[in-house]
Amino acid sequence: MPYIGTKVYSDGGHYIAIPLENFPSKQRKRKKPKPTTTPKTDGTPPTTPKDKFETAYKESQSLPKRERKKYIADKLKAEFKTAEQVKEFVESNIERKKNNAYKRYTRLWRKVHLQKEWNYFVTFTYSDEQHTEETFKKRLRNALKHAVNRNGWKYIGVWEHSPEKQRLHFHGIFYIPENAMIGEIVEVKDYSTKSHRMQTTYQNTHFLKEFGRNDFKAIDIPNDISQSVKYLLKYIEKSGEKLVYGGKLPTYFKSDILDEDIACGFGVDEKKLLLFDNFECIDEGVLMGKVSPEVIEQMPKAN
Repeated sequence: MPYIGTKVYSDGGHYIAIPLENFPSKQRKRKKPKPTTTPKTDGTPPTTPKDKFETAYKESQSLPKRERKKYIADKLKAEFKTAEQVKEFVESNIERKKNNAYKRYTRLWRKVHLQKEWNYFVTFTYSDEQHTEETFKKRLRNALKHAVNRNGWKYIGVWEHSPEKQRLHFHGIFYIPENAMIGEIVEVKDYSTKSHRMQTTYQNTHFLKEFGRNDFKAIDIPNDISQSVKYLLKYIEKSGEKLVYGGKLPTYFKSDILDEDIACGFGVDEKKLLLFDNFECIDEGVLMGKVSPEVIEQMPKAN
């Protein structure tokens, strides 16, 4: 008997199905809002222990790992009666941050693997001759939004300040359809102040004119994609910035799954299904063909 409307994702090597009947949705009860604390007499809003934790957690990321927990605990010790309460609060919230990060990373990799092609790793660098940081960020976001809507671009990126000069950059992996490039890619040779030698970059003339220095590095082999994503993850771990998505980047596609296309159970209690590499994709009873980037493109998507 087939599994109907199953969510399917790729882990980069295999396709995994998540049958709805094995993961019934739970109706979440809305939590009653907790009473707010009394406002301070100087007019500033109250700061909760969670607010202070978030601030201290962000500040601690510049410290060695072994010192981070102590730094956060020191910032919060005035909020609790005992050291044990501080320890319990800090550890539970660090665990919460780890779980949330794991979910974000998992979702990111599934989106990356489901997109049939990534062809550029791109860096845009803030130029103070053309913009302030605020206008650079605002107008670049707007330019990329237009590229998505009008030219079919897709991207996943992150904002980052360089360690030494604190100059703002945007790094991202991009899918730019054939004949959808804005401007032209030209080869530029210049001197790198970082490596202290001549370098060759490939810059886009449109973005060079509107924003300044950029680098469109072609992604030629699958391993380049993994390395590029790990590069982005390094920045969000270091800076605490969130990933920025552009274009339709689903996490799953949906398909009916036949029993003969299941290799075995997978994961905790084998509730997920490991599929054969040539399984049939079926949309509401209609056979769409064996799994391939072209067939996946036609299947309904989900997040």
